Amino acid sequence: MPKTAALCISVLGTGNIGSTFAFQLARTGQHDVTVIARPGSTRLQQLQRDNGITNHRGEHAELRVAASLDEQQPYDVVIVTVLAHQVAAVLPALQRSAAKCVLFMFNTFDPEQLQAAVGEERCAFGMPFVQAHVNEAGTLKATIGAGGQKSRLSQQRWVAMFKAAGLPAVFEPDMPLWLRCHSPLCVAFESASVLAVRRGGGASWQQAMRIARGVHECFVLIQGLGYRPYPSSKKWLAASPAWVLAFVLWLLSKNFTFRELLAGGVAECHALIGVMIAAALQTSVPVNVAAIQAMNPTA
Repeated sequence: MPKTAALCISVLGTGNIGSTFAFQLARTGQHDVTVIARPGSTRLQQLQRDNGITNHRGEHAELRVAASLDEQQPYDVVIVTVLAHQVAAVLPALQRSAAKCVLFMFNTFDPEQLQAAVGEERCAFGMPFVQAHVNEAGTLKATIGAGGQKSRLSQQRWVAMFKAAGLPAVFEPDMPLWLRCHSPLCVAFESASVLAVRRGGGASWQQAMRIARGVHECFVLIQGLGYRPYPSSKKWLAASPAWVLAFVLWLLSKNFTFRELLAGGVAECHALIGVMIAAALQTSVPVNVAAIQAMNPTA
């Protein structure tokens, strides 16, 4: 893979995904990386203690560590890895910042809101596909590219940057629509995982069907808002009987790795459902709001 020119990068959010990106971009991509963790958090203290990030193999990536975004620094890109329901707290700083590009790397049902906030000309989107965990000591263990997984990005320049840093990535020409159509599945996978962990072995068929019906209603909403199911796999899913998705959810929820990986997404699940219900209440197309609400694992 040809090496890309060194860039000045900030990674806002230092959980599992943000830590993986920062580690790879600094150590393998050899970029100048600043990581930003929540003020007063244990994670900030760990990063300051280690002067960067260490993985489970003892490899270390030296990073700049900060508790807030330097709004005067003209970063080539700020990679935002906090979740959609957490981004409101950092949007004002991103709006004011001198960053040349803000790359939002999380699932959102309303990407246009983010474009409007930071300016469409410097806004980019992506969806991370890595499996990672930061343990209580602050050590990172990441599995990158498992099963051929590749992060999706809305701009080719960031695809090249990710690839050069050992992060498999692919260009997605309509990332905003991809994210909107992926939101129902994001909720479905997380909800099924939460319910599976709660039951101690897998979601029940009744629970899987309830979630699948909610996903179908979400696609009714998406089309009611004037969008098409995208890509073709989502179009096929929207047209398939609910039991097809229910079977997938039921089967996946029995997989220990799958459910443990996604079972921590209760807050994201709840937030995405809230945004979709709010959108449903604003459209003239009949949408079964109760079916969408029933996807919530805490309902």
